[in-house]
Amino acid sequence: MTEERLIISRKTNNRFFIMIAVGAVLLIAGIIFAAAGGGAEHGAEGGHEAAAAGHEAASWSKRLFVNLWMNNVYFTGIALIGTFFVAVQYVAYAGWSVLIKRIPEALSYYLPIGGVLMLLIYLFGSHDIFHWTHEYLYDVNDPRYDPIIAGKSGYLNTAFFLIRMVVYFALWIFFFMWLRRESINEDLYGGTAYYHKSIRISAMFLVVFGITSSTSAWDWVLSIDTHWFSTMFGWYVFASWWVSGLAAITLTVIILKQNGYLRMVNANHLHDLGKFVFAFSIFWTYIWFSQFMLIWYANIPEESIYYLERLGGNGGHYKWIFFTNLLINFVFPFLVLMTRDAKRQMIMLKLVTIAILVGHWLDFYLMMMPGTMREGAGIGLIEIGTALLFLGIFLLAFTKGLTKASLVPLNHPFVEESVHHHV
Repeated sequence: MTEERLIISRKTNNRFFIMIAVGAVLLIAGIIFAAAGGGAEHGAEGGHEAAAAGHEAASWSKRLFVNLWMNNVYFTGIALIGTFFVAVQYVAYAGWSVLIKRIPEALSYYLPIGGVLMLLIYLFGSHDIFHWTHEYLYDVNDPRYDPIIAGKSGYLNTAFFLIRMVVYFALWIFFFMWLRRESINEDLYGGTAYYHKSIRISAMFLVVFGITSSTSAWDWVLSIDTHWFSTMFGWYVFASWWVSGLAAITLTVIILKQNGYLRMVNANHLHDLGKFVFAFSIFWTYIWFSQFMLIWYANIPEESIYYLERLGGNGGHYKWIFFTNLLINFVFPFLVLMTRDAKRQMIMLKLVTIAILVGHWLDFYLMMMPGTMREGAGIGLIEIGTALLFLGIFLLAFTKGLTKASLVPLNHPFVEESVHHHV
């Protein structure tokens, strides 16, 4: 097996820096407009209702921090799915995916950046993102005392929250680097010892992932709506991360192939990736529907409030996103990828994966904005600027990871099986 190295041209790198610069400019422009008047208008109209609900009126700083948090959670999830994908392939003794395994490996290069950003955003913007961080909620003598939130203080307190955050990232980065090191050593020295060791590492990681993917979803997303809870929420966030990660892997394979790399990857590998994307779009919808249907049918006020805020509440602000979310993330992939041929065609897969990546960004938007911004949310310069900023940073880390090793694992025991893979 011959080595295949990715070379990122200066032009491509510059594009990523331009993306970051454009994002920063749009973000700053959005903040200036919001501070000058846009944010004040939203604050005035949403202020009374927000105060009644025990939440602060939306300001430009709140909007900034919520956007930073949302994008970081979204991209951190995709980065984490890279290591999860690799671990699943090892534990399943999969051979088909060997030719593309360096792509999910490289996704996780964003994890250290995501960890640092998560910590900084929380330290500076926790009051803007999380209602439960306000001390007065726990003071019995304060008129704003909240017995429900006070009852959750054993789990939802800043010290324990930060400890959990550090532990999540420490574990994820540790396993990512361990698996990556074994993968590169296998290239250098050959033999099957690294492969068997990787299976054992992956088994350990999957146990850690099973716990931390749910608890991080509770911490970073669910606790925004502090009163509300759903036992399916960890699964829901995982499904959203997982299908976004699969879309990112598939899209990268296609782009690399179109640029003359991954020459041994063929329609059979694309077909398998297409099946993954198709199947897990349906899986995400299954989780979505199960959560929605049970809450809608039971019609218990403290449960249904979550969907009322997204459908009828907040001036109907989120209704269009609610339905667009379903159209982009379920209807579109389901109809387009239904046939065998569609899953083997680059153009079809490219369309669907881009749609899914945008669609699940909207999914996270819908999870976080109604509980923080209320009526003060929108998709404007701040949102687009923050998304571009994070996308640029993510792509820089990801492509740097891709260039650090051969795109094709050289001495993997199943590499020949992957080359001759046929479905």
